[in-house]
Amino acid sequence: MAEITATTVAKLRKMSGQGMMDCKKALTETGGDLDKAMELLRKKGLATLAKRAGRDTTEGRVVCKISDDGKTAVIASLCSETDFVAKSEDFVAAAELLAECGFKATADSGAESLLETHVNGRRFADVLTDTISKTGEKVEIGDYFRYVLNGSGTFGSYVHFNGKVGALLEVETDGDAVAQAVQQTADEIAMHITAINPLGLDKDGIDPAVLDKERAIAAEQVKDKPANIIDKIVEGKIGKFLKENCLLEQPFVKDDSITVGQALANAAKAAGGQAKIKRFVRVEIG
Repeated sequence: MAEITATTVAKLRKMSGQGMMDCKKALTETGGDLDKAMELLRKKGLATLAKRAGRDTTEGRVVCKISDDGKTAVIASLCSETDFVAKSEDFVAAAELLAECGFKATADSGAESLLETHVNGRRFADVLTDTISKTGEKVEIGDYFRYVLNGSGTFGSYVHFNGKVGALLEVETDGDAVAQAVQQTADEIAMHITAINPLGLDKDGIDPAVLDKERAIAAEQVKDKPANIIDKIVEGKIGKFLKENCLLEQPFVKDDSITVGQALANAAKAAGGQAKIKRFVRVEIG
């Protein structure tokens, strides 16, 4: 068997990110073969994942990135078992790579497409396995969404300082100058979404089943009222529910004297144009 030198151990440590003793043990078991030792360490990561498959991944990190040309935006989450691991250098690096994978993935959503995506010559599935091996915890992809602009517009994005919740929205504008003018407002709306958690953009964005449930609750609350006013009261309650839960109708967190929709319209009007929110998504750990 080839001698396991300190130089070889150091090289495997750099390749794998594993501790010295784990690297030395893997090299010993594989006769000093670096490639086989690396494969053994990855198997260790897979074994850890299998062992901890039933564990809950309620901690982690939300990442959001905009491409250099401003035309593509990605928001995703990487989940772990503990906050300690979520703050570790290896986990943070993996989360940043996850966002990069979003720019190259074959689909605009869904964790599956990210696993087979290559960044820096490596599949993210292998990066994930290595991270599991390094941290000793179950680590998995949570959410992933990619937005691509078709025409003039911009993105609003925000990730809370705790790294556990964030939002991304796409804004359509009638010119690039308007897009630049509403950028700050778009980011502030992303912060609003992160804090308030609206159920939809407008009435059409609310799940009909949710509205049916709210309508049934409202009807039960006023069932003893005169029959001729029950429907009016119920619809009034539903109108209030929609104002509270539709993004465009919510009081803006930066200025509650206007709605979110009015805030964006005002920013666009000041630049001599128009803007509207096309879609948004909120991602939260746990």
